[in-house]
Amino acid sequence: MADDELRLRLQAALDLFEVGFEMQRSRLQRENPTATDDEILALLNAWMVARPAALSGDAIGRPGGLVA
Repeated sequence: MADDELRLRLQAALDLFEVGFEMQRSRLQRENPTATDDEILALLNAWMVARPAALSGDAIGRPGGLVA
């Protein structure tokens, strides 16, 4: 795979992460309208650590590992 294609794929992944992060921030702000920015940030950090949508990992296979 060419370096340019890898660079584009990585940029797309990073862009998607940023969009998802901002969507989650917006959701948390809607659900907690009186929360301060620091409180929203704490909720975002807790969400990132807990990863409720990926309890078994990000893909089929052994969670958290790419090597056998």
